[in-house]
Amino acid sequence: MPVVLAPLTCGYAVSGHRGRVADQGDSREASGIDPRPQRGGRISASLRSLREQSRPPDSVVVVSDNSTDKTVELASAAGVRVMETAGNTAMKAGALNQALEHLLPDLDVDDALLVMDADSRIDADFLEVAEEHLLSDSTLGAVGGIFFGESGGGLLGQLQRNEFLRYSRDIERHRGRVMVLTGTASVIRVQAMREVAAARAKHLPGVPGQVYDTAALTEDNEFTLALKTLGWRLRSPAPCRVTTEIMTGWNELWWQRLRWQRGALENLRHYGITRTTLRYWGQQAGIAIGAVALSLYVLLLAITAVVGGWAVRPLWITVGVIFIAERVTTVWRGGWRARALALPLVIELAYDLFIQAVFVRSLIDLLTGRAARWHRAQTDPV
Repeated sequence: MPVVLAPLTCGYAVSGHRGRVADQGDSREASGIDPRPQRGGRISASLRSLREQSRPPDSVVVVSDNSTDKTVELASAAGVRVMETAGNTAMKAGALNQALEHLLPDLDVDDALLVMDADSRIDADFLEVAEEHLLSDSTLGAVGGIFFGESGGGLLGQLQRNEFLRYSRDIERHRGRVMVLTGTASVIRVQAMREVAAARAKHLPGVPGQVYDTAALTEDNEFTLALKTLGWRLRSPAPCRVTTEIMTGWNELWWQRLRWQRGALENLRHYGITRTTLRYWGQQAGIAIGAVALSLYVLLLAITAVVGGWAVRPLWITVGVIFIAERVTTVWRGGWRARALALPLVIELAYDLFIQAVFVRSLIDLLTGRAARWHRAQTDPV
C-alpha cells in the first residue's frame, strides 16, 4: 500500500507542504501518505497529482508495505522518499503507524500531514484549499476530500460513480460536514494526531502511542470517531476533490463493502453510545430500516404482479415519477451516462439491494461473533 505525504506503508505516498496554521509566525508542514498494497501502476498518477498542486507539498514520502510490484522503483524514480515497513501484520493502520512513528517527532505542533491512498488523485487546488481552512479555524482537526470514482468499470463502475456522486452531493448540501474522514486523501493536523495517540487506551480504543487503531477494519472511520470524541471539528470542502479507484468485479465490491460496513459496526461497538456516536448509531438504524423497507417494497411488487397483475394507478405513477426524478437529478452533473443509468430505476434498485445485503451480512456476522478480516482485492499486473 503506497501513501502520499509522509512515510506510509505498502505503496503509500506521503507529501508535505509548509504554511502558517495559527499564529502569523507559526508554520506547518503537510505530508501525504498513500496506503494501498500493490498499486505500482497507479502511484505515478498519484504523485503527479501532488506535483501539479497550486500549493505544492514540501516533501513526499511513499510508504511501501510488502509491495511486490513496482511501487518502490516508480516512487524512487519520481524523486520521492520511500519508506518500507518491517514486520507489519496490521495492514494499512499498522503501516501508517510505523511511518508516523518516524515522522511525527520531527514535525511541529502546527504542522499537518496529507494522508493519501496511492490509487487516488487529488485536484490541483486540494492542498491550497485545505490549508486555507486549517489556517482560518484552529478548532479544525482535519480537512477531508470528497471522493469520486474513476472512469471505466462498465455498468458496475457507473453504479459506483453514481453512488459517490450522491454522497458528495449530500456533503456539499450539509456545507462540508463530515461523517467519515476519507482515507483516500485527508490533511490532518499533527497536533490532532498526537492527541489521539496520547488518548489511546485511556479515552479511546487502541494501543497507547499509536495514531491509528490496528484492531479497526476501517481505520479512517475509527480515526474520525477518535478525532470527534476529542472535540476536533472536521470538514470536507467542495473543492477538495479526490478521484479514486472503483471495484471492477462484484466479488471485489462485496468484500470491500463488507469490510467498510463491518468495520463501521465494530467501531461503534467499541465506542459505545456517546454524544459523538449517537448520530452514527442513528445512521446504522436508518440503514437497517431502509433495508427492511426496500425488501418489503420489492416483495410487494412481486406479490402484486403474481396475484393481482399489473394495474395502472395514477397515485403510484406519480410516486414513481417523483422517485425517478430524484434519482436522475442527484446524479445530473455526472453526465448522460449517470442520468441514463438512473432513469430506468430498476438497475439502481438492484444495486441498492446488493449494498443492503452487505449490511445484513455484516450485522449477522457481528451478532454471531464471526471473525472479521481484510480481503485484498486482486490488482492488475504492472
